[in-house]
Amino acid sequence: MRQLLVIVLAAGEGTRMRSALPKVLHAVAGRPMVAHVLDAALAAGAAQIAVVIGPDHDKVAAEVRRVAPQAEVFVQAERRGTAHAVLAARAALERGYDDVVVMYGDTPLVRPDTLAALRVPLAEGAGVAVLGFRPADPTGYGRLVTEGGELLAIREEKEASAEERAIGLCNAGLMALDGRAALDLLDRVDDANAKKEFYLTDVVAIARTLGRTAGVCEVAAEDVAGVNSRAQLAEAEAILQQRLRARALEAGVTLVAPETVFLSADTSFGRDVVVEPNVFFGAGVRVEEGATIRAFSHVEGAHVGPGAIVGPFARLRPGAALGQGVHVGNFVEIKASDLASGVKVNHLSYVGDSSVGANTNIGAGTITCNYDGFRKHRTTIGANAFIGTNSLLVAPVSVGDGAYLATGSVITDDVPADALAIGRARQVNKPGLAARLRARLSSGVAPKA
Repeated sequence: MRQLLVIVLAAGEGTRMRSALPKVLHAVAGRPMVAHVLDAALAAGAAQIAVVIGPDHDKVAAEVRRVAPQAEVFVQAERRGTAHAVLAARAALERGYDDVVVMYGDTPLVRPDTLAALRVPLAEGAGVAVLGFRPADPTGYGRLVTEGGELLAIREEKEASAEERAIGLCNAGLMALDGRAALDLLDRVDDANAKKEFYLTDVVAIARTLGRTAGVCEVAAEDVAGVNSRAQLAEAEAILQQRLRARALEAGVTLVAPETVFLSADTSFGRDVVVEPNVFFGAGVRVEEGATIRAFSHVEGAHVGPGAIVGPFARLRPGAALGQGVHVGNFVEIKASDLASGVKVNHLSYVGDSSVGANTNIGAGTITCNYDGFRKHRTTIGANAFIGTNSLLVAPVSVGDGAYLATGSVITDDVPADALAIGRARQVNKPGLAARLRARLSSGVAPKA
């Protein structure tokens, strides 16, 4: 098996993004662009990944190590072109891999199959292989000059003849090099150009002067779309959302209105899940078989068990874990809480930092008061308990199995199993006082305290 080194160039500043965040950390489908690129490299079978970043890009380095702990990070101290950036990873190149693929950290739509196809010409003896695509408007792109399926040159538009500018096949930027010759080719690149930079595209002509062939692999334009602006970021998001929706449908998920559902790259569904319109899934969501996510719900960092029903207008925040058959209804928020099988929280409630036992019913307007202004505290509710409407549970507090909280209670002490807890002021009726109160108010005289 041919050993693959992938070099990811992620040193770009992305000034057109108008952002303090490094360009490659902007998210597409809930995941930084560079993470998508690293995922593709790993899925393509990379034996090693080298990522070239700019100075002071510590956040990029941290993301790289999170996604691909085995990756090496190199710094391009000066920005002197793409070949110069690749050579920043010289230590990795010197180890002698069979194939070297150069990717870019701002191309989040590249698929593993595309990288596999790019390597085919190398296996057939080529010294270099380039990805090509046909944009609707080729203006501004380097053109791939070919003959008989072989790449003769990459011609930048400003240097191209009228005939060459008419070529529709353009350079996508991604390139594969024969690992045994990669350093020799790269070291021969010079800066004899107007910008005094070292261009990776020059290795095509260099390889040909050394008697090596250069191949072209043509792919769909969307697969190699780069992101250099907020508008292009939105375009990439739209393309990836279409892919994710198609994958969910193929896996047996019902999306009632697919175009209104937004997924994260890692959203996981079981079979026969139903997702109604206008649902948003953030990162880290797993929805198990037969669950239903009703309209206008927002779910992130949560686990939805089999047969559970969420929404409409529900919010599951990170750490929410719903067991089998749990019902979470309209205007309910769950955060960092475990709800065992059969629990019902059907409306207008907040459950945070809590554990709720099986088959417990939580009435409308219930709040677990988990924050004292300094620390979060936990609420524990047993199985088969009944939490009356408009109850406040002031954590830390526990409610035993089978306990019953009276409507409108403020619970500050633990409630034993099977106990009835009433935590409210006693009601006092004053006969006739309402009429006297109205009379005083209508006369403009303030009522006595």
